Amino acid sequence: MVKKRTLRILYRLKLIFSKAKLWFGIKTGMVKTIMIMPYKGFGSGKQVYIIGRVLKDRGIGLSEIGDSRWRNFSKMYKRFMSWEIPKVAVKASFENVTLTQYTDEEGYFEFHFEFENELSYNKPWQTVDIELISQVVPNQKKVSSKASVIVPTHEVEYGIISDIDDTIVPTGATKVWQMIKTTFFGNAHSRLPFPGVASFYKALERGTDGKENNPMFYVSSSPWNLYDFLSEWMEVHFVPRGPLMLRDVGLSREYFIAGSHHTHKLYQVEKILSTIPSIPFVLIGDSGQQDAEIYLQIVKDFPGRVKVVYIRHIDEGDEKKMYDIKAQMQLLGVEMLLIKDTLEAANDALQKGWIQEKDIRDVLMEKGTATQ
Repeated sequence: MVKKRTLRILYRLKLIFSKAKLWFGIKTGMVKTIMIMPYKGFGSGKQVYIIGRVLKDRGIGLSEIGDSRWRNFSKMYKRFMSWEIPKVAVKASFENVTLTQYTDEEGYFEFHFEFENELSYNKPWQTVDIELISQVVPNQKKVSSKASVIVPTHEVEYGIISDIDDTIVPTGATKVWQMIKTTFFGNAHSRLPFPGVASFYKALERGTDGKENNPMFYVSSSPWNLYDFLSEWMEVHFVPRGPLMLRDVGLSREYFIAGSHHTHKLYQVEKILSTIPSIPFVLIGDSGQQDAEIYLQIVKDFPGRVKVVYIRHIDEGDEKKMYDIKAQMQLLGVEMLLIKDTLEAANDALQKGWIQEKDIRDVLMEKGTATQ
């Protein structure tokens, strides 16, 4: 009870400070330009979700290969020391439907489009137009953005849901200091994915028909502040694009720092499967942050919806737990593979007939082991 009361008081003080900081920033000209940062959305034939945030534009821009550690730190500092724009009106337009929402106290907005007639597309990626309606700063020019949303086509074979940290990129998420150094002093070019990941994920996206229709989703406990960084990182390293399901961190009404990792990831994965009920999914994670436990719950909650679970085994001390979860999944009719590297998963997907044989060579080449 005391903890909850303290949390409410601290959160109220935080809001007062943020409001005063924004007022001061606008009055002194420190806040001159506003930006809409839309996050990639997703949907099915009858509904589409899109979320984003309205912030002060801090001009972070793209990184360069030769950027210094200090420059990387400076950009990351700006990402975390953001200026949120609360309680302003934002409108979104998609398929001749326009919705209006107000940003919350942290500057976030969310749109949920619903349609009577089922949408049908020949390509998975569509565009939502977003515009800021409210006047925030003097002489404000039009503030708008375009958000990408993925709506699976009728040719989709399956979807893919993957963790990020220590699943597709080494971050040391289980070692706090290593994770801090990696996050704040690296950039999109210096942080390398596990060998073979980009080619394997591209193979899954292509499926057996090579049309790149299979939707990718990335669910992580990383903060939304890293969204532009992770999007750039994926583009630099040719990792297939897809919605990033991240989370808010910092003081909130419910938490001093952040909510449960398990709760966040379970909720997001369940939201994806509930929103897109017509296709099965391949689930990919690692053994370091409860991914196996979360995916086991998904298998229980959504029978018949999971094709396979691939778990990158990074912690040798959890053998018993991993094999226990593996056995439970087996009883539920789902295979969970503990893999040491990406090639193991790729070979398994090939044997099951989910990817093309020619794509295995790309995985081998990326790992530097292709035969001449």
